[in-house]
Amino acid sequence: MAKIISMEEVGTLLHDRMTVMVGGFLGVGAPLKVIDFMAEKQYKDLTLISVVASYPGGGFDIGKLTANKQVAKFIGAHIGTDPALVKQYNEGTVEVEFNPMGTFIERIRAGGAGLGAVITPVGLGTEVEENAQRVTFFGKDYLAFAPLKAEVAIVKAVKADKLGNLFYEGTSINTNTTMATAADIVIAEVDEIVEVGEIAPNSVGTPGIFVDYIVQGFTSEERKELFGELWDKNNKFKK
Repeated sequence: MAKIISMEEVGTLLHDRMTVMVGGFLGVGAPLKVIDFMAEKQYKDLTLISVVASYPGGGFDIGKLTANKQVAKFIGAHIGTDPALVKQYNEGTVEVEFNPMGTFIERIRAGGAGLGAVITPVGLGTEVEENAQRVTFFGKDYLAFAPLKAEVAIVKAVKADKLGNLFYEGTSINTNTTMATAADIVIAEVDEIVEVGEIAPNSVGTPGIFVDYIVQGFTSEERKELFGELWDKNNKFKK
């Protein structure tokens, strides 16, 4: 059964030099409150596994971690939306392991399923080949990528019941559901914690068996305000 914890208790599960998966896509479906906490506590030398870098322009979402230079290695699909990460990569102060986006999520899926590798022709002859082994099956060349796992996965859902079952609505599930299967510890940040039975079985996006801890994040209204402020700040076409 998942345990409901405070944000301060989240801190007991995190440490320097850890490997951490963070769900979401450009801030959407991201565990923003836990990320803010991590930035405040200044955990350093992190290996961060996330599909893409922060919201365009940086300084938001996981961009707070890169801006603080808390990330030693980034594993994902691209970094071009985060000026701080791009600068650190070009300066050689952070290591980046690039993956085709589909390969990235399949590596996590393989880690969660206990598979030995992801075999794909995608990336042959490109720089991503540096992170894989070239193999030949039935006369064709492929790249073999190791599965991805983490010490901690931090995912985002709208609701959790007290057993840890997660419900997603208006949040990105492109990585959250998969990351929840591929870490030693899974922390779910949610807008709302409800009683068992309030999430219909057919609406469960991540079964509670995968979730170790639940923490209250921003409410849905607070998230709307955050993104509204972000839009106003970055909208170049407003009158």
